Formats: sequence, C-alpha cells, structure tokens
Amino acid sequence: MQPPSPADPVAWNAYLAEGNATQPRKRVAADALIRDEEGRVLLVEPTYKPGWDLPGGMAEANEPPHQAVIRELAEELGLELALGGLLVVDWVPPHGPWDDQLCFIFDGGTLDRLRAGALRPRDEELSDTAFVAADDAHDLLRPRLRRRLEAATRALATGRPEYLHDGAPSPGRS
Repeated sequence: MQPPSPADPVAWNAYLAEGNATQPRKRVAADALIRDEEGRVLLVEPTYKPGWDLPGGMAEANEPPHQAVIRELAEELGLELALGGLLVVDWVPPHGPWDDQLCFIFDGGTLDRLRAGALRPRDEELSDTAFVAADDAHDLLRPRLRRRLEAATRALATGRPEYLHDGAPSPGRS
C-alpha cells in the first residue's frame, strides 16, 4: 500500500502520527558541570538513590536537554544560570529495568564565592550539595558518571564535546 501524499495534509499527518507512535523512545538526562572559583566541582546528593551526582536530572516529555538541566537547577537548587556549551553526550545501554538513555553534560560555568556559598537543596530530591576537588569527586561518583565527568573535564580543556558509549570513548573514536 502506498503512503498518502503530503498533498492530503489530514491523511499525511495521520500516516506520520502512526509511524511516530511505533518509534522507540529514549530517556534523556541532562546535567551541568558547575565549578567554584577554586575549580572545585559541584556535586549533589540525591535522596532517591545512593551516592553523589552532578546537578541536573531527567528531561520531561518533549523537553530539550538544555532546558531540562536549567529547569532542574532552578527546582532543586534555586540556581538560575546561562549554560555554556555541550560537553558530553553519553549513550547508556539498557541495564537492569531501564531502557537505553542519552545523557548530556553542559558547561554550567563558574560560580563566585557568594553564589557558591549560598547553594542549598531546595526540594526533597536532594539532601546535600558540596563543591569538591576533581580527584575527590571521582572517588564519590559511580564509575559510569566518573568517566562522564572526566570526559566533560577534557571537553572543557579542548573545547571539543565528547561522545561516549556507556561512559567510555565511543567505538571507532580515533
């Protein structure tokens, strides 16, 4: 059967909607790499999972990743900032009960002493915040997130975003 023609917008849109409904969906998470004037990295301690994390969170339906992290920073930390560039995209394969996921890290810039010192959790999803030296951050993060942070730090230094595959350099990377 031939698909309808775009010349018939009602039939064409119904055809596209049917295709859209059968396409896979991706979960999307977006975090920010935020530093203080001493170069320490901001970590947050979620209440709903063990360990420390970068600030940010899950995108809502049809929400762009950069808007998701801006929203999450405002909701969880009362922090409003303009994001810099994209640092990392990490494709995470299915694991446990979870389907695959795309994780983004954006440059959240550097906070001055006053703003950094005033950061506190603003909702029930976080129990604590801390600026920690990069080496200490690596010890506090889960392995996949630790590798993602390392890639984000490299991207800051090189000015080139990195694409990762489950926290590691993507296959075929030279």
